[in-house]
Order: sequence, then C-alpha cells, then structure tokens
Amino acid sequence: MGLEMTGAARNGIIVTKLRNAGCVFAEEEAELLIAAAETPEELYAMADRRASGLPLEHVIGWTVFCGLRIAVDPGVFVPRRRTEFLARQAAAFARPSAVVVDLCCGSGALGAVVAAALKPVELYGVDIDPAAVRCASRNVAAADGRVYEGDLYEPLPAALRGRIDILIANTPYVPTGAISLLPPEARLHEAQVALDGGADGLDVQRRVAEEAPFWLAPGGRLLVETSERQASRTADIFARSGLIPHEVRCDELDAVVVIGTLTG
Repeated sequence: MGLEMTGAARNGIIVTKLRNAGCVFAEEEAELLIAAAETPEELYAMADRRASGLPLEHVIGWTVFCGLRIAVDPGVFVPRRRTEFLARQAAAFARPSAVVVDLCCGSGALGAVVAAALKPVELYGVDIDPAAVRCASRNVAAADGRVYEGDLYEPLPAALRGRIDILIANTPYVPTGAISLLPPEARLHEAQVALDGGADGLDVQRRVAEEAPFWLAPGGRLLVETSERQASRTADIFARSGLIPHEVRCDELDAVVVIGTLTG
C-alpha cells in the first residue's frame, strides 16, 4: 500500500529536496516516491537516494516502457524512452509463435513488450551481467521467457540456430571516449558493459551482425538501435554480414533503428 498523503508540508519537503538536487521533474518524481513508500522514514530515505544521484527507476524499482511496468534493479540499465521505437519495430515484424531473442537484454523490457503484443511467442534473452539476468527473468516470466547469462549467442541453445524470426540487440553504442560525457545517472549507476561500445561505439554490433545469419531463420530480422551519426556505418556492417539493411527513424523520440533481413 502506498503512503497516504499527510499534507502539503511533506510533499513540499520532498519536492524541495529533489529540486535542490537538480531534478528537473521534481514534482512528478515526488509523487512517484510518495506512492512507492510504505512509511515516512522510507520516503525520506528514498528521496535522499534520489537526491544523491541514483536513477529514479532504481530507487522505486520499476519504470513504464511501452505501457508495461518493467522491474529495474539497482545497477541494471534503465530502458530509455527512445528505445520504445525499437520495441515497436520488433513487435510489428513478429507473428504469434515467433521465435524471439533479445540479446544484451538488460531488464528484458524489449522482449517483454514483443511477447505482450504477440502472445504466444518463444522468447529468449541473453545478458552478460548476472544482475540483468535476474531482473530480466522476472520481467519475461509472464511470457514463459527464459534468460541466459553469457556473451551474446554463446549461452543460447544450439537448437535455435536457423530458427530465430526476430533478433533484437540493443547493444551498447557509446564510444569509449564519450562515456565520461554521459549523465552521472548512467555513468555512475549503470553497468559499464551496458554502455561502452568500444572505440567507435560499434564493436558489439559488429559481433552481433557477424553471427546473425547463422541464427536467423530465412526472412528473419536483426534489429538494433543506433545513433544518427552511426546509422550508415551500422547499415554497412549489416550488409557485409550478408543482411539486407534498412534504416528507420522516429523524430519524436530522436530514435534510429537499423533492420537487417536475412533472405533465402
């Protein structure tokens, strides 16, 4: 049960604390903290954690992504709103009973959205971070999804080779040299492995694309999120791996997705 409001004074204290800490949406965040807290003591402790720079999603333990409530544990990559475009693109291609794999799955939000839109699907997730695997397993439980710990394709069952219809890979694409420029919420509180894409930001995308043709079914698709600046190079990576690339954009979310299709 959420904490009942005891008056404007408590709300004002929380809002002021958050505003002084630089939280742009202090009023909205205060409402979420008040709803999540069970006691005044818990509320003040949560507000202190948020004011210290911990992401709001880590403080309250969840976020809303494509209309779904997604659990987000401490240290786990918080799904960005722009990534809802990737989730919707994947869901638009999938069909009921499709085999869907979410590589670099983080919280498992992408797979959960596709599964919710197209029940039933055969859903698998993979992440190298044990904390992300535990979190994602909870988020895909409703779809009977299974999440594996390991490096990209390595932990997947060999029986999935040549059977994957939708391969979603929200790989890290921030160049190593730009990590220090990220907001402290990401830089200090999310796993670096979920952010660092190597010297040009595309190292993990290259590895995903190189092996994708061995795992995709004929007509299957690989979908990744990338930046406007990197999109043409991502498309080239896909083409060199034997996939037919296609770029799609959403100006509203400032999102770019590259889709690679395996023909044959």
